[in-house]
Amino acid sequence: MSAESAAPTPGTVRPGGRTARTRSAVRDAVLTGLAEHGYPGLTVEYVAERSGIHKTTVYRRWGSVEGLVADALDLAGEDAWTPPDTGSLEGDLRALAREVTETFGSAPAAAAPTAFIAAAFQSERAAEALRDFYTERFARCESVVRRAVDRGEAPSGTDAAAVVRAASAPLFFRALITREPIDTSLADQTAAAVAAAVRAGAYSPARR
Repeated sequence: MSAESAAPTPGTVRPGGRTARTRSAVRDAVLTGLAEHGYPGLTVEYVAERSGIHKTTVYRRWGSVEGLVADALDLAGEDAWTPPDTGSLEGDLRALAREVTETFGSAPAAAAPTAFIAAAFQSERAAEALRDFYTERFARCESVVRRAVDRGEAPSGTDAAAVVRAASAPLFFRALITREPIDTSLADQTAAAVAAAVRAGAYSPARR
C-alpha cells in the first residue's frame, strides 16, 4: 500500500492532545464561516484566525475545509439532545416539526445548517458526515414512535424511521427545495397528518 492510499481521510482522525475546548472553538469558527461565506468561501485560514488556533495546527489536525466541516458535523452529533416526550404521538411529532421550523424558519438561524447541506453537494466527505448526522438524529427520534406503540396509539410494527422522517420531510422540502416560508402552523399540520396516517396503519407492515 502506498503512503497516499494509507493516509487518513481529513477530519476522521482524532489525534491525542486535542482538547474539547480547541475542537469546540474550531467548530464555532466553522459555523460562523459557513453562515457568513458559505462552503465555497470557507478557508482554513479563516477558521484559524477566527478560532485563535494556529493555522499549522488546524491543517495538521483537520487537513482541509472538508475535514473541518465533517468534524463540525461529527461534534454536533455528539450532543445530549433527546426527542420530546409530551405524552402523545401527535404532541411529540408536533414538537419535532416545530424544531425544524425554528432551525430553518428564519434566514439567520438557517444560515449555517443550510450551508452544511450545500457543502454536501460539493464534497463527498461532507455528504457522508451529513448523512451520518441525520441518520443518528432520526434514530434518536424513533423512541417517540415506540412509546406510541406501547400506549396503543400506533399499530405494532409501525415503521418508526419512516414516521419521524415524514414529520419533517414537507418542512425540509419547502425550506430547502422550493424556498417557501415555513412556520408553526405548517409544522402542526404536518404532525397532525402524519399522526392520523399512523393511526390508520399507513406505516404498519400490512400496508407496506
